[in-house]
Amino acid sequence: MFYTIIGFIARPLGWLLSFIYEYIQSYGIAILIFTLIVKLALYPLYIKQVKSTARMSELQPKIKELQQKYANDRETLNAKTMELYRSEKFNPMGGCLPILLQMPIILGLFALLRNPMMFIEGEGMVLAVHESFLWIKDLSQPDMWILPFAAGVTTFISFVQTQAQQKGMADANPMMASMMKMMKYFFPLMIVWMGRTFPAGLTIYWAFGQTVQIGLNFHLNYLRKKLKEQTEKKMLAKRKKAR
Repeated sequence: MFYTIIGFIARPLGWLLSFIYEYIQSYGIAILIFTLIVKLALYPLYIKQVKSTARMSELQPKIKELQQKYANDRETLNAKTMELYRSEKFNPMGGCLPILLQMPIILGLFALLRNPMMFIEGEGMVLAVHESFLWIKDLSQPDMWILPFAAGVTTFISFVQTQAQQKGMADANPMMASMMKMMKYFFPLMIVWMGRTFPAGLTIYWAFGQTVQIGLNFHLNYLRKKLKEQTEKKMLAKRKKAR
């Protein structure tokens, strides 16, 4: 049942991977190009998420005013908050939507690269998934050390970058800060352990994907900083106008 549902996503991704392989004739390089295409295709969703978070920060003072004013009336508070969102033309789900859209794609990618022959048709791909690449003799078999370690390190760096981006939110929620601190170490270790059991092709996708994400995070940080400065300028202008 799981693979039937995921197949709707995995099969088109399989066609893309097969198409790339036909021109490159190297399964390892095809996975790298495939990973880059997927990451760049998802990047607008990350930007949308950053903009939604920045917009939420801009509305935060008004939300706090409502929370103080209707502290003892939860129903009215919810109604007034939704009224504020409508008047400001802000969708509170805007930050969650990119994440929700990414999850089925990520699951489809994992299913595809873990069991490529379930979703890719063509005799050429039967041999392709068993090709060697760099030091790896068979991409359908796990690499026990180098790739899993690379996947873990890149995941840790990417996680630290993301954590730094969300520092303000974490500081406001001590429980969230504690959980993120624990996940910063637990998740990369889990990736290392999983990488030692996954086909090398899948671990290449994850390690290279995280490397690309590290590069993209630098631009996201720049965009986030720029939006934060714009928000602070708007709030300062409103304070001066109020005086």
